[in-house]
Amino acid sequence: MALWTVHGDGRPPLRDAVVGADERLSWPLTAGFGAQHLLAMFGTTTLVPLVTGFPVATTLLLSGVGTLLFLALTRNQVPSYLGASAAFVVPLSVAADEGGVGPEALLGGIVVVGLVVVAVGIAVKALGVRLLESAMPPVVTGAVVLMIGLGLAPQAVSAFGAQPAAGAVTLGVIVLSTVLSRGLPARISVLVGVLAGWGATALSGGLAEHRVRELHAAPWFGLPELISPELHLSAMPFLLPLVIVLVAEHVAHLKVVAAASGRDLDRFVGDALIGGGLAVTLSGSAGGSALSSHPANIGVMAVTRVYSTAACVVAALAAVLLSFSPKLCALIGTVPMGALGGAMLVLFGLLALVGVRIWTAADVDFADPVNLAVLGTAVIAGVGDLTLSLGELRITGMVWGSVGIVVLYPALRRLADLRTT
Repeated sequence: MALWTVHGDGRPPLRDAVVGADERLSWPLTAGFGAQHLLAMFGTTTLVPLVTGFPVATTLLLSGVGTLLFLALTRNQVPSYLGASAAFVVPLSVAADEGGVGPEALLGGIVVVGLVVVAVGIAVKALGVRLLESAMPPVVTGAVVLMIGLGLAPQAVSAFGAQPAAGAVTLGVIVLSTVLSRGLPARISVLVGVLAGWGATALSGGLAEHRVRELHAAPWFGLPELISPELHLSAMPFLLPLVIVLVAEHVAHLKVVAAASGRDLDRFVGDALIGGGLAVTLSGSAGGSALSSHPANIGVMAVTRVYSTAACVVAALAAVLLSFSPKLCALIGTVPMGALGGAMLVLFGLLALVGVRIWTAADVDFADPVNLAVLGTAVIAGVGDLTLSLGELRITGMVWGSVGIVVLYPALRRLADLRTT
């Protein structure tokens, strides 16, 4: 049996048509949608290892391999690209600075986090998805999605502000293509917008000079650097709270795709957690950053309404090939930060609104004091990046927000229900 059936005649679908996970368009069009996914993940997936001290090519390689592993374990039914998780940046940095551990120990912590996520996935498969639904009903998953989308807003605004002209061109092309065009231009609006911003900046001589020099100096072929992890207990307190973040992100990803594509994906929650956890473990075991469902790629699917896993496979294979070519990596590295910022403004905004859509579809009652108190506070903590310190342990707003939503909400809901009985 073929992995994908051809949607319609393989040509650009009608404006409101949804291309399902197990469908594809013609291979040239699928390659174009894969290119959008590649551009969407590239900025963060190369920036996170740079900031945390891991080899960029290794993270790029393992993000592609991890994505393929995830798609295989979810039986080709859950479209996703696993890029480097920005939620790990501060905990890894604090663990290195204040915990006194080296890169090998940090990788060991990433491996353990991935294994714990796998254990959660196995428990969900064994005990049923209701185990997770009791802790993460739609009111919770909607809040997590909203928090992730809004929490990434400063990143998008900062990137846009770095090169406003490139950002404006990109944003304008994406919005106009999405709103005014029909067929293919609307579906590949993100790719067209980034290419427009990239091209305009190149013609005006605005590409970063050091990026251009790196492009000329980079060899065509090179092997990614592999690093072996080491297990140090001193790194665990800094990283283990991120298990909740990864679980919340994967569950929220499934809810977003289900809400936008009109499919029930609850039966794949356990598989998604196992696949995502194994991808994190694999990445950490070889020197790569922790991986998670990439918000920008979720936004790409929301914009294009193309949920084909074939496009994700194309992006994953392209990432693997790029990891062996410093020249091609350097070429994509010349994409102006402003162009990425213009695209991120659209993608992260759509992601945040999908969280609201999950709430409205579930008829969440915002007159309920538990909803107002817990969800409102947790979302603001995440969006405002409320970073708190417990001794040497510093936890970012994204972690606090996820913990507050996923852990505190069910507990207070239980107390409120007991009080009314």
